[in-house]
Amino acid sequence: MKSIYHFIKNIFLDVTSSNNIKNLFSPIIFILISIPFNKNINNVAIMYFFTIVLYNEIKKSKINLNVSFLFPIILYCIMILSYLWSINRETTLEALIKELPLLILPVGFLTTNMLLYKRKLIIVQYHSYSMVLLAIFFLIRALFRYFLTNDVRVFFYHGENDLDYGLVPKLLNAIHVSVFVAIGFFYFISKEIKSKFDYCASALLLGFILLLSSKNIILVVILLSLIHFFYFSKSSHKLRLRNLIVFSLLVLLVFSYSTIKNRLAYEFQAHTKKSLSANVLEGIPKNVHFVSVKEAWQNKIFTPNDYFPGTAFRVYQFRIFTELISENKVFFTGFGLNASYPKIEEKATQYNLYKGSDVDPGYQNKNFHNQYIQVFAELGVFGFIILIIILLINLKNAFKTKDFVHFAFAILMISLFLTESFLWRQRGVVFFTLFYCLFNSNVSKKIE
Repeated sequence: MKSIYHFIKNIFLDVTSSNNIKNLFSPIIFILISIPFNKNINNVAIMYFFTIVLYNEIKKSKINLNVSFLFPIILYCIMILSYLWSINRETTLEALIKELPLLILPVGFLTTNMLLYKRKLIIVQYHSYSMVLLAIFFLIRALFRYFLTNDVRVFFYHGENDLDYGLVPKLLNAIHVSVFVAIGFFYFISKEIKSKFDYCASALLLGFILLLSSKNIILVVILLSLIHFFYFSKSSHKLRLRNLIVFSLLVLLVFSYSTIKNRLAYEFQAHTKKSLSANVLEGIPKNVHFVSVKEAWQNKIFTPNDYFPGTAFRVYQFRIFTELISENKVFFTGFGLNASYPKIEEKATQYNLYKGSDVDPGYQNKNFHNQYIQVFAELGVFGFIILIIILLINLKNAFKTKDFVHFAFAILMISLFLTESFLWRQRGVVFFTLFYCLFNSNVSKKIE
């Protein structure tokens, strides 16, 4: 309780400090804390941020000549240009409004002074504490719902809809919440001097991530935790060679273990409902055929009785992506921002995928669930290249600064983009862009 009291007191002092108006500290805190809440609250926080940016410009603040900030702006400019050739201009225009953080946040960091970089760790700390409160809230909520329903599903993943069972509402998305919480978890375990509260907070957040049941995020969190223990922690510096040997043996053991090898082979060839990623549709009836990865790539036609596990569906999506790019000759331009849905639906009809009903959605309205493919399909090869450059810059600077939380963020985003179109959601684009700018703000030059 004493730690929480001092933390709240420090928040008040930091946010009310007059100097913070100039360096965008308080609006950044408001944006981060508001991400899990209603989008309108987050929009107000972004507008507050933009107002401070204009204030800085009027006061002729120093500009950070930071190349890292330019690439999200370039990506947004490509999104604007895609409106000219979009096959669905209405949806592209709506998406341009949603993707505005890619422009506003980097511009804000370009106009602010360097004091913001020096407070990076404090900003990450505030985010981490807010994730602890978020986890506590949803765990208490799940406990009450369990007493009312006696259904253990309230402790796991998200429901089929916002009123259904699940640890978090579907609108929040369990995978996305896992990413938000993971940054807080890595902040607590990376502290050199830990209090009892830090240990409790890290254990709570790790448990919450496990309950959210995102296999991809859980695997990455475990891997990054091992990397931190063997290479980033204070004790690891004294036993570098031993840790390298032990870590290498662990990796070899995992990848050589016959059971895991058989499991992977079964995943790619057999008819199984088990998957390396979450199922695409919830509430799947009995006696259906689960499509294998091989079938997802090779079958010329499917039936409404065919259901896709997560991995198989992503293979199918990559398949139709290659076909759409080839058939429509949009390698350089793409279909336009958020305009690929009609083409995805055409392919679903062509392959006779299950289309669902009014209350049971099918496969035809699902996006690519892969940020790399999504960008390529809608913005063309140039948009894809810019996205790769952004991720490489982020990873390079993480190695350069030797900041473990930055490194964890970089790896999380690279892996997450393989299974989610994270930037095509408002919470996702705000979270990624803000942390990207924050972590890369220390590699810059100042000009008047």
